[in-house]
Amino acid sequence: MQTALLLIVGLVLLLGGAELMIRGATRLAVATGLSPLVVGLTVMAFGTSAPELAIGVDAALSGVPAIAVGNVVGSNIANVLLILGLSALVAPLLVARQLIRLDVPVMLAVSVLVMALAYDGRIGRVEGAALVLGAVAYTVVLIRLARRESAAARAAEDVPDPSVRAVWWRDLALVCVGLLVLVLGARALVTAAVSIALGLGISELVVGLTVVAVGTSLPEIAASAVATMRGQGEMAVGNVVGSNIYNLLVVLGASAAVATGGMPVSAAARTFDLPVMTVVAFACLPIFFSGHRIARWEGGLFLGYYIAYTAYLLLDGTGHDAAPLFGRVMMGFVVPLTVVTLAVVTVRAWRARHAG
Repeated sequence: MQTALLLIVGLVLLLGGAELMIRGATRLAVATGLSPLVVGLTVMAFGTSAPELAIGVDAALSGVPAIAVGNVVGSNIANVLLILGLSALVAPLLVARQLIRLDVPVMLAVSVLVMALAYDGRIGRVEGAALVLGAVAYTVVLIRLARRESAAARAAEDVPDPSVRAVWWRDLALVCVGLLVLVLGARALVTAAVSIALGLGISELVVGLTVVAVGTSLPEIAASAVATMRGQGEMAVGNVVGSNIYNLLVVLGASAAVATGGMPVSAAARTFDLPVMTVVAFACLPIFFSGHRIARWEGGLFLGYYIAYTAYLLLDGTGHDAAPLFGRVMMGFVVPLTVVTLAVVTVRAWRARHAG
C-alpha cells in the first residue's frame, strides 16, 4: 500500500511540475514570437521531457541505471506509437515540411548514434556530456532558424518586432518551481518503481520501459491531445519529435554524465529495445513524407504496435512461455510486413508528387 501511494504521489508531482514548467516556458516563448511548431519542438518538448530527465538523473545517482535507460527508450517508443497514434485517431495530423527536412532526420541520426555508443555495453561519461552539448547545438540552430524566418515574415508584412513582457521573471519563477516539484516526484517514482520490480520479480529494465515510461510520457500525451483538439497538429507532432531528441541527447546524456563510470546498457536493451526504438523512429519518415500528414489508419497502426510491444515486454518480463513465440511473430512477420507497407506508401507518395 505504501509503495502504491508513493507511486501515485510521484506521478502526481511529475505531472504537476511538468504543467508548471510548460505554462511558464510557453509564456516566455510566445513573448519572443516563436511559431507553434518551434514552441512544440523546443519549449514543450524540453518541458515534457523534464520528468524523464529527473527520473534518469535520479536513477543514475541511485545506482539503478536500468531504470534510466528503460525510461528513455520506453518513452521514445511511447511518444511515437502511443501518443501520435492516439492523436491521429482524434484527428489526422498535418506534418510541417521542416520536420521532414531537419528534425526527423536529426531524431534518426541521434537514435543510430546512441545505438552505436551503447554497442560496447556502456555509454561513458564523456560520451554523455557530448550528447548534452549536441542538444545545446541543436536548440541554438533551431531557434536561430526560427527567429530568422520569423523576422523575414514580419519584414514582409511590415509587422513590428515583439517585445518581451516586463513580468517575464514570474514565468521564469514558475519554471523553477516546476523543476523543483519534478525532482521530488522523480525520487518518489524511482523508489516505488524499484520496489515494484523487486516485488513482482520483473526486471528494472522492463519496469522502466513500461510503468515509468508511460508515467513520464503523460505530459506529452496531455499536451499533444490538447494541441490536436485545438487544431494545433503541428505543435503536437513537434512536441513528440522534439521530446524524442531531447530524451536521447539531454536525458540519456546527462544520466550517463553523472553516473559513476558511465551508464551501463544491458544486452536486452542493446539487442531488442534500442533497435525497436530506432525502427520506430525510421517509420516516422515515410509516414510523415506521404502527404505530409498522419492519417487515422496510420495512427491506428502505431497504437496497435504499441499494445503488441507492451504485451511482449510483460510476457517476457514475467517469464511467460508464450514470450518467445510472440517475439518471433513480431520480428519475423509483423515487422517485415510493416516495412513493406511503409515502402509502398512512400513509393505511391513519390509517384503522385512527380505525376502532379
